[in-house]
Parts: sequence; C-alpha cells; structure tokens
Amino acid sequence: MGEGLLGPHPVNPVIGTNTPPDSAPRERVLGDSELAAIWRACADDDHGRIVKLLALTGCRREEIGGMRWSEIDLDSGALALPKERTKNGRPHTVPLMPLALSILETVPRRVDGRDHVFGERSPAGFTRWAETKRDLDRRLAGQVKEWRLHDLRRTVATRMADLGVQPHIIEATLHHFSGHRRGVAGVYNRSPYEREVRAALELWADHLLAIVEGRKRVVVPLKTA
Repeated sequence: MGEGLLGPHPVNPVIGTNTPPDSAPRERVLGDSELAAIWRACADDDHGRIVKLLALTGCRREEIGGMRWSEIDLDSGALALPKERTKNGRPHTVPLMPLALSILETVPRRVDGRDHVFGERSPAGFTRWAETKRDLDRRLAGQVKEWRLHDLRRTVATRMADLGVQPHIIEATLHHFSGHRRGVAGVYNRSPYEREVRAALELWADHLLAIVEGRKRVVVPLKTA
C-alpha cells in the first residue's frame, strides 16, 4: 500500500487471499484407563493438585490455577468464583467434595500471607502450564494419547451424562448459559440448582475415585428430588 501498488483507490489488501479453514471443535473425551493414568501420574505439587481438581470439578484451568484462599469456604465446602474470574462474567459457586477438600488441605500455606492457592509469585496464580504439562506427559510415558487440560472439562460433562445427570444440571455445573438457561426460559428460571449440582459432583467424585482405585462401582441413577 505504501508503494502505491494497489491502485489509485483504497483497496482491501486481503481480497483474494485464501481463507483459513474454521478450526474444528475438539471432541476428545478421556477413557477410564486414561483418567486413572493421569491421576496417578500427577506429582505432589501445584500442577498435580490443579489437574486433580480439574478432573473433580470440571472447572476451567484458570479458575483453579488462579484460585484464592479467600474464595474458599472449607467449612461449607464451596469455591465462590467472582464474576471477574469467570469466562461469562457471572459469579459461580463450585461445590467442593471431600476428595477435593482433602487435596486443598495438602497445599502448604505461605508465610508471606499470599492469597493465591497456587503459583509462586505471579499475580495471576499458577502460570507454568506448558512446562508442567510436558513433565506430566513424560511421566505418563504414552499411556494417554494426545490430550489437553481442557479435555478434562469435556470428559466431566460427558461422563456425568453417562451417569444419568440431566443436561441442565451439567450446564449449571459447568456454569454454561445455553440450552434452557438462555432465551425466555433463562429469563424466568434463575435457579442455580445448587442441591442438584452438589449431588452431581458427589456422584462424579465417587465414580472417579472408583476408576482411580480400579474397583467396580454399581451405577445408581442420580436422584435429585
């Protein structure tokens, strides 16, 4: 454009270039053996605890990696995510099952009074994602095909559905506002389904623990009433 090679009139310089194909949405759902292998390969460090909490809650990695002690109520077993830390800008309460709480109890409290649960100095909490994921994959030694941390979120949703959790409860668990939570239905029905979400996460935590321990679990349909 600076050389005047596009003609005397304003011309869009990208006209005629190839349009990149739309990226296909990922469909990766981890199997039982893969979930067990990942859990067992997690080190007793920040990244290992984060991965386990992602597998238990279905949260996004930044929601767990940036978690603060002031957001956690250990007595009631809940993580209160402020709207500034959620993708859709809405506050979200995540019930924490006993297994998740037991993981948090192993996190050493810093003497400097730092509020972030994970991470050393970053104001955003944990940030060493690439390096620690490579370390985890090396420990897995080929037991799990190519995967990403976000695949855990999709796996939680899919496996909850397999266990009989209703779609709208899965949406509430993942803090999605689609399906029945959007449009006119979403305007009138404002319920966060707190009791049902807690029951769903309890069911999932029990199922995940059975997978990790290699024991069979009799699947009982989820009761929400």
